[in-house]
Amino acid sequence: MEPFYKVRDFSTIREMLDRSFELYADRTAFEVKKGDEHYNISYSEYREQLNALCNALLDNGYYRKKIGVISDNRYKYALTYMTAICSGNIIVPIDKELMTDDIHGIIETAKCELLFVDKKHIDKIDFDRLNDIPVYCFDPLDESENIHGIRNFTELHNRGRELLAQRKKLWEKNEDDVNALCVLLFTSGTTGASKGVMLCQRNFIFEVKAAMGVIKIYPEDCGISLLPIHHTYESSIILFFAPYCGAKVTFCEGFKFVLKNMKEFNPSVFVAVPLVLETVHKRILRKIREQKHGETKFRLGLKLCKAGNKLHINLSKYIFKEIIDTFGGNMRMIICGGAAVDPQVLDDFNTFGIQIIYGYGLTECAPLAVINHDRLRTTDSIGEPLPGVETKLINQDENGIGELCVKGGMVMLGYYNNPEATAEVIDEDGFLHTGDLVQIDKQGHYHVCGRSKNVIVTSNGKNIYPEELEYHLDGEDCISSSLVEGIENKKGEIQIHAQILPDIEEIKLKIGREPTAEEVENLIKSAVEHTNNKVPSFKHIKSFTIRKKDFDRTTAQKIKRSSNSSISSDNY
Repeated sequence: MEPFYKVRDFSTIREMLDRSFELYADRTAFEVKKGDEHYNISYSEYREQLNALCNALLDNGYYRKKIGVISDNRYKYALTYMTAICSGNIIVPIDKELMTDDIHGIIETAKCELLFVDKKHIDKIDFDRLNDIPVYCFDPLDESENIHGIRNFTELHNRGRELLAQRKKLWEKNEDDVNALCVLLFTSGTTGASKGVMLCQRNFIFEVKAAMGVIKIYPEDCGISLLPIHHTYESSIILFFAPYCGAKVTFCEGFKFVLKNMKEFNPSVFVAVPLVLETVHKRILRKIREQKHGETKFRLGLKLCKAGNKLHINLSKYIFKEIIDTFGGNMRMIICGGAAVDPQVLDDFNTFGIQIIYGYGLTECAPLAVINHDRLRTTDSIGEPLPGVETKLINQDENGIGELCVKGGMVMLGYYNNPEATAEVIDEDGFLHTGDLVQIDKQGHYHVCGRSKNVIVTSNGKNIYPEELEYHLDGEDCISSSLVEGIENKKGEIQIHAQILPDIEEIKLKIGREPTAEEVENLIKSAVEHTNNKVPSFKHIKSFTIRKKDFDRTTAQKIKRSSNSSISSDNY
């Protein structure tokens, strides 16, 4: 695929930012709301603050050092992340949801020599294990709170400003090597099977140029950041794509507040995972069903909008104004990935007038590799490879399903201090073996069938992809989410079992009151039978368990398969 938008050339992240600082100096780079505080940071102010922090780090001897960050999404996190890269250091974003042992496992494995933290997560730090590593807090602390001698971020920053006032630009003395490690991301806590993914500037430069060649983001756009910055999916779009385009970034207070924050910030671009998209879609449909003839009117509205689109007439802003206002009134694009999404959900959002950019990637690719770009917009596939990305499928079965391997400037340097694991996934030709099973249709569109390591092999040798069954189950109104697995029956044969989390709110709406356990079970049983009717008999779900509590999830809201694979007392 060739890019169809003009992309400006640059050779380093610093060069990209400096050009944006010139082009968009007076535009707002970040809008910050925290409590009673509400202020904007222009691109010229962002430049001054980034340069000051660069000076401060280098003046304190931090060059080619690993710098850890544990924090909620916020401007100072974004500033620190980009400053570390521009000063020649390595940023180590740490999942704030991890337990103390896992956090210190990462700090120790990475050999961090500096740590930034927000006030909220200080309690997760065991200061006896830090070995005198300096810790700076983004928030001011009073004497009673600061029992560990934590340093003040503002004081560090002010030192950098003093150096700027003396016309010092310490970063200019250092080599800017685009192939050197600049971001180290751990896939989970180091007590498990965690790997440190090593990314360099070249990876992010490739991603910006490739993605911006097929996705249009404007300086007038405002993006709202919800997913944790330690995910490359979020950081690439919010910290690299947005400033390249001169767009504005705001920060959401969390999943519970996303719709509230959207009404406050009126964003036009949103980075989401499927769970968020599907949850909002369900809420919309639930409200519609509560209205007299609501569903009939809704379906009629969809037909009218689709007919209008064919005539290049935008009716969605009138017919679905209330829905668009739910997102703040200005939403035009949602960039979604991380798991399969119901095509009907994607189709409905597109009809509402909100473009869905749905793609595929992984941390090891910084992260995008395949995408539904501005001129494709399919709802039943992950799209086509980004410009400059080579692909191949290996070990294909009789249906053409094989493991996807990708090659390009976005592929990681390797796993940190783990050449054996690196050699297992990057072959001699430079292709990264993703572990994802993919099928390519006649139009050249890519379809993810599942993870190779999740494939269930039945006793008769049939391969079953649990993601396919989960996709059908999760499309049922009475089901919130599901996990499909293979378990042994009394005969020692592998059969298909589903753990199911019911959507109690939807069930209440359906029957008009609080449901009994028996009613929930009957509705789930019908949903399982409905799913079984959509697939061949060898894929049929033979048993299911209804959960009372949600699955264990990652911070990107993906279900953790390993920790949910056994039946527990959380079930009905």
